[in-house]
Amino acid sequence: MDRKPHNQGRKPSPNNRRSIKNAGFVALILLFLLIIFAAYNQPSTLKEINATQATSDNNAGKYSSILVVNNELEITLKGQNHATLKAYVDPNTGLKSQGFNTTKSSITYKASTSSSSALLNFASTVVPILLIGGLLYFMLRSAQGQGNQALSFGKSKARLYGNEKDKMTFAEIAGSNEAKQDLEEVVEFLKFPKKFASLGARIPKGVLLVGPPGTGKTMLARAVAGEANVPFFSISGSEFVEMFVGVGASRVRDLFAKAKKNAPCIIFVDEIDAVGRRRGSGMGGGHDEREQTLNQILVEMDGFEQGQNVIVLAATNRSDVLDPALLRPGRFDRRVNIDLPDRKDREAILKVHFVKKPLAKNVDLDSLAAKAAGSSGADLANIANEAAIIAARNSHNEITQHDVTEAFERVAIGPERKTKIMTDTDKMTTAYHEAGHALVGHVLPDSDPVHKVTIIPRGGTGGVTWFIPPEDRSFVSLIQFKDMLARGLGGRIAEEVVLGKDRITTGAGNDLQHAAELARDMIVNQGMGKKLRDQVFHVDDGMMLDRLVHEREYSDETAKVIDEEVESLITEAANRARVVIKANLDKLEDLKKRLLDKETVDAEEVAKSLHGAKLPAAAALY
Repeated sequence: MDRKPHNQGRKPSPNNRRSIKNAGFVALILLFLLIIFAAYNQPSTLKEINATQATSDNNAGKYSSILVVNNELEITLKGQNHATLKAYVDPNTGLKSQGFNTTKSSITYKASTSSSSALLNFASTVVPILLIGGLLYFMLRSAQGQGNQALSFGKSKARLYGNEKDKMTFAEIAGSNEAKQDLEEVVEFLKFPKKFASLGARIPKGVLLVGPPGTGKTMLARAVAGEANVPFFSISGSEFVEMFVGVGASRVRDLFAKAKKNAPCIIFVDEIDAVGRRRGSGMGGGHDEREQTLNQILVEMDGFEQGQNVIVLAATNRSDVLDPALLRPGRFDRRVNIDLPDRKDREAILKVHFVKKPLAKNVDLDSLAAKAAGSSGADLANIANEAAIIAARNSHNEITQHDVTEAFERVAIGPERKTKIMTDTDKMTTAYHEAGHALVGHVLPDSDPVHKVTIIPRGGTGGVTWFIPPEDRSFVSLIQFKDMLARGLGGRIAEEVVLGKDRITTGAGNDLQHAAELARDMIVNQGMGKKLRDQVFHVDDGMMLDRLVHEREYSDETAKVIDEEVESLITEAANRARVVIKANLDKLEDLKKRLLDKETVDAEEVAKSLHGAKLPAAAALY
């Protein structure tokens, strides 16, 4: 169940930052406009003359017009269009009193505009200063923000949870009962530390959650914090590592310092293998940033003061690559394995994900849980979501059994590609190929039962023959492995038997690759060879540099024997499939016709078509 984190720190949103930039841009435009306005509205420069000369020239008829503004005369000479001279007279007496012949030129009086001119001058002087000051303020503020980011480069980026109203608890998580029981003691430690301290018990410093992807490791960590009602610092292992040496270690120190101030609390490090990989690989030398960060984590975890009540939860699906110093008691005291859910847990998880979805009464979640063997909680959540999408696409008021089945098949083997054009020859070849898989798998006694056969392309395949085990399986026997190999090669052998060796197609490419990988796994990792029985030659693929530098731990002669053993297993599987198909050609033909007619055949129809198919003695294993 996904939850949205609670935002602890308020940072300026992108819209606010964009508005600040827009305001600065507008201010810059206004500044330029004012500069242009001031440049074009400067008063023209007039040559100043004394009043006596002005009077003499006026009376001599040299002026065409005079503009009187208070005590200032703006004089326009004859033959010109604008004033070029100015003179000052006594404002208390008129022009006639000062000797001006008012008939010699056109005299015009204009009211004083000194106040408006002063205001304009003031605005043109002060406003640009204010705009420039504002721009400098925004620039300094931006620079200060960048400086703060630089100073906080070594600070932890952990998100703090714990103040949410709707906290997650163990009751909201279906399945994983054993893991929840292991984590309940951690909750008790955080809730009642004195209860354990009185008996001399110390709080575990670290709990490592190990399991495949999608099994709910992060969700369980959130539930621990919710149950204990304590702050919860969450960070990913990759957030510690930067290109600058020492930054990761600084962030580790800052994170643990914050945790101690908020104790009791939980630190959750997701994907800790990103920073906690085994040291000494030689990558990056002794000053490798990742190793520096890991060293600081080791120091901090082993340096908790007693009574701090700070627990580190970490999650990974690659515990095999973690440094041994990180896994020792005193750092990660406990290891909680979270496996893929079994059938009962799968049904409970499906009910959780369908609880808020309108589900038809005929939907059988138990049968869906049985078919979804090997699915994680994330896979089951995806199936529930796909079922709702399909129901909405089909305009259903509730999710039907058909919607759920289609969603499961879509998630498990991919969507149908009904628009792909196939010729009649391709359809016939595909029908023989898939019928061969189904026939061999149906006849061999230790093979899983056939669930569905289709010649409609799905995902990246031209057709699908689907086998589903009747129950969850913890172990696989040698006989079951050999039956898997035989049914996997049944499609190619059916093409060979019916169409001829020269007309086999590329449709079996994926089957052959899977068979080769399965056969090699049987020999190298499971010790199931004839000559190399009970010998394992597994190579750890966790450290890339080890594979490049170190030689394999077996000789060339042993490698040759391994290849021979793999070839022997595949040859044996092909021969068994060939014997079964030749002995039941009529059943193969009948199933092929059904597939060409209906394109998709379910388990009941497959059983009808293959009823009476026999197991030849040559195909039986003793």
